[in-house]
Amino acid sequence: MVYLFLLVGLLILLMGGKYLVDGASAIAGKLGLSPGLIGLTVVSFGTSAPELLVSVSAALKGNSDIALGNVIGSNISNISLVLGVSAVIFPISLPKSVIKLDYVFTLVVSILFYLLAINGIISLMEGIILVTLLILINFYFFKKIERIPDDPEDLDMVKIKETPIWKSIALIILGMAGLYWGSDLFIENSIVIAQTFGISDRVIGVTIIAMGTSLPELVTSVMAALKKHTDIALGNILGSNLMNILAIVGITAIVSPIQVSQIFLQNDFIWMLGFTIILLPIILTKLRISRWEGGLLAGGYGLYIYLLL
Repeated sequence: MVYLFLLVGLLILLMGGKYLVDGASAIAGKLGLSPGLIGLTVVSFGTSAPELLVSVSAALKGNSDIALGNVIGSNISNISLVLGVSAVIFPISLPKSVIKLDYVFTLVVSILFYLLAINGIISLMEGIILVTLLILINFYFFKKIERIPDDPEDLDMVKIKETPIWKSIALIILGMAGLYWGSDLFIENSIVIAQTFGISDRVIGVTIIAMGTSLPELVTSVMAALKKHTDIALGNILGSNLMNILAIVGITAIVSPIQVSQIFLQNDFIWMLGFTIILLPIILTKLRISRWEGGLLAGGYGLYIYLLL
């Protein structure tokens, strides 16, 4: 029965990811905003909701290993597994603004996250700092909005612009609901299975729960890649990593300070920063992530899991 609920959760996630991408793309076209910006803000917020709920709940129950492992593990899987699989499906082309803006913010915030955790605790004040940065960064993104030039021969864009705004909003709401309930169902039953085999809270956090809460990013990015909306795929991943640190760690620390064990600092944080740094030379090569580079990233995630277990 547990495995059946696991499958149902995955199916709900698939539908949720499709609706979210469709709705976000429609709003992007109607408002003349770049799909990358929508992916970096609206879509990433929706796909990060499961991580927020899981981390806050774990922190309130005094289980910092699951709360922290969820965020770090999700960021690792986003850059390696999610981005890798998306690129294998369809190579991701990148505008220069991604390197100058999205990637730089992601790298700097990831390093800041590590520095705040070095003393073994992420306090209330540090949580407030992270949430404040979240507000400022999102404000900056919207000030730097890119506009999409009209192309009357682009049939997909014409179709998108003809989509009623109420339908676009309804798709986003349905998508977020599907991602939330699907993730919840998946995580709950994954934990039951993991605990049956006596796996530690840290390992559960950075693997089972992190992969479960990263499924929305994976599903959304894969759906975007299949539709060849690769700027949404990358924007969603980078935006989700920013959201995971600034919003999820920030809000969780405000609700209850997060204890950071040494094993995270010596292992998982290093992997998270490593994958983020390695991403730079990959995206600098011809401003695209090829299929073989995507395979390399996905393989790196496999190595991380192998060494972890």
